[in-house]
Amino acid sequence: MAARGRVHGRRRAAFARHPHPGHRPQGGSMKPHRTPVLIVGGGLTGLSAAVFLAHHGVSATLVERHPDTSTHPKARAINPRTMELYRAVGMEERVRAGRSPISGNTDLVHVESLAGKERVRMPNASPEDIGRISPTQWTLIDQNQLEPILRQRAVEAGADVRFSTRVDALQEEAEGVLVSTTDLSTGASAQIHADYVIAADGSRSPLRQMLDIGAHGRGTITNLVSFFFEADLTEALRGRRIIAAYVNNPEVRGTIIPIDNDRRWVINVSFFPDRGQRAEDFTEERCTALVRAAVGVPDLPLKIESVDMPAWDISARVADTFATGRVFVAGDAAHVMPPTGAFGASTGIQDAYNLAWKLAMVLSGTAGPKLLESYDAERRPVAEETVRQAMLRFAVREGKQYQEVAGELLDETTMTFGYCYRSGAFAVEEGAPDSIVEDPAHPGARPGARAPHLQLDGPEGPVSVIDLYGDGFTLLVDEMAGRWTGAVEKEAARLGVGLKVVRIGLGTRLWDQDGSFRRRYGLSAGGAVLVRPDGFVGWRTTAGRGGRVDRAAIAALRAVLDRA
Repeated sequence: MAARGRVHGRRRAAFARHPHPGHRPQGGSMKPHRTPVLIVGGGLTGLSAAVFLAHHGVSATLVERHPDTSTHPKARAINPRTMELYRAVGMEERVRAGRSPISGNTDLVHVESLAGKERVRMPNASPEDIGRISPTQWTLIDQNQLEPILRQRAVEAGADVRFSTRVDALQEEAEGVLVSTTDLSTGASAQIHADYVIAADGSRSPLRQMLDIGAHGRGTITNLVSFFFEADLTEALRGRRIIAAYVNNPEVRGTIIPIDNDRRWVINVSFFPDRGQRAEDFTEERCTALVRAAVGVPDLPLKIESVDMPAWDISARVADTFATGRVFVAGDAAHVMPPTGAFGASTGIQDAYNLAWKLAMVLSGTAGPKLLESYDAERRPVAEETVRQAMLRFAVREGKQYQEVAGELLDETTMTFGYCYRSGAFAVEEGAPDSIVEDPAHPGARPGARAPHLQLDGPEGPVSVIDLYGDGFTLLVDEMAGRWTGAVEKEAARLGVGLKVVRIGLGTRLWDQDGSFRRRYGLSAGGAVLVRPDGFVGWRTTAGRGGRVDRAAIAALRAVLDRA
């Protein structure tokens, strides 16, 4: 297993050098609350981490400084790969039930104004295209709808969720991390002792600052204000069902986004402090003029709902490391990117999914601590490429011609399903490509890549192979393979690892009529693939009918788990 990163046993981190300025240490003998994992941050990443950990048998504690979940739509789209993760923990239908009124919309357009010239319409995959790659689809659900669903599920699953709770300081100890907190509703101080901490506390992450974890990238790209308005834009839309319209003209640069798919909208408008512009200058009169300029109708009747929302910024940066000591950064705390592409929320949720099974196995003693080093090794390069792709799309929003960036752009489907890990918790194949992505329509299924979707036939009807993953390891075996799998099952039981062996072929309970299993997984007769709990390939033998294949499979399993 090739990995890099700094986790416990490698480096003792001095975490308490920069406590929160409002922190006042208090004496007393009250014993700290103990938890296997403390999640700091109650947004999409943090709440998803609580759900994923619970799925693997770990009851986490989550603290969030705000009094409740988000009241603003913010992120509005969850990609199909992330929906596969929610599907794996039994939440797919629950999430879909909360989808937004714009769930049937499809268009991302760059315009001079909504009623004016359309500069470019971003390409997107059809449901039929996605259906060949995944058993699920995009879900358009507003962040303020998804967060309460995740919070309820986390609590149902046994997580201890505490809002209005600020982290003031943290200190690594021999067997964990001691965290000082303040209940902002009462002012009471408390301590939490966690075996591990996940910092999912947002783009300005106080924890990342306490940990002295730097970040690199362009930083702040633009400052914005947002305000809601009501108007009939039917004529300007010209039949388009927009997810977002990116506007760029001499009077306004911003994004028009539908809220109810009828008369209610939000517009995000850039302003420039270096030109003397301030958020406070956005009066109702000015906002009215900006909406009319963005829509392209000078006398548009409209109503501004409010002009008192706080300013925010679009940034691009990636943390220098995703792990230090027993603390892991995830979501916006680890990477921030422009919203163009709808990559941000899904990337953070996928961070949490990658980390959850590894923490669960280390906490149970099934895996050694080096497994956790693979989190940084796997997720950070993916974040780097995702930020780069979001920046290319944002350049079009800022005025670049699409043709200027098209040569570097990876399509939506590749970014959603095709990212690969180049080093981490898997057995690297000799001669494997070093690319960060592959074409998910023609997958290579190499170790470090997502195990491809494949629809099989079974006694009770069609089954997606994706639905076989998520609880433990899965060994997919071609029907022509020898009987060596029993030795692997025996070793997995000895290690305490959940492993299910699934034979695929016409003489088994799951079969494919056209040989697509071998093609999509790059196998010959008798081949086999070991799939990790997160649905990524951990090891493969292209032909497993002879030799000591069982020894190779066992060695790969032990290496992934840091039990070699």
